[in-house]
Amino acid sequence: MSLATLDVSQHPVLPQSSTTLFEAKAKKKVSFEEIAKEVGRDEVAIAAMFYGQARASPEDIQKLSDYLGIEHATLEKQLSGFPDRGKSIEMPPKEPLIYRLYEIVQNYGYAYKAVLNEKFGDGIMSAISFSTHVEKEIDKDGNAWAIITLRGKWLPFSRF
Repeated sequence: MSLATLDVSQHPVLPQSSTTLFEAKAKKKVSFEEIAKEVGRDEVAIAAMFYGQARASPEDIQKLSDYLGIEHATLEKQLSGFPDRGKSIEMPPKEPLIYRLYEIVQNYGYAYKAVLNEKFGDGIMSAISFSTHVEKEIDKDGNAWAIITLRGKWLPFSRF
């Protein structure tokens, strides 16, 4: 199994906690899925914490500290603040997988908007009241398919 690692030179604006967490992950040789099971969160939420894109609760910090063998005080200091979301990526993205996700929105964004508006009315899908999940599916021919579920609360635009 290949594990995600962090090349700090590719992500110069990530918080210090990213280096701390990725080094401990590499040392323990565990996947985000394994960490998520220990912490009791989705693996995407855990990965988002590692990149400084999601807030860790005190319970998350304690469980990460215990499981990854990171001094609790260090992790608490590094993870107790509010995340600075969105600053770790330039637009349009250059990393091929992230670019493909961006390309999905470029190609199908207005189609999603039209269908969502027809189903829900004038509004937006929240990225704050939000969850996501990644699954792997193998078809009858042995091809791997990525299934990404995006679940966001519908927020109707208010009239003023």
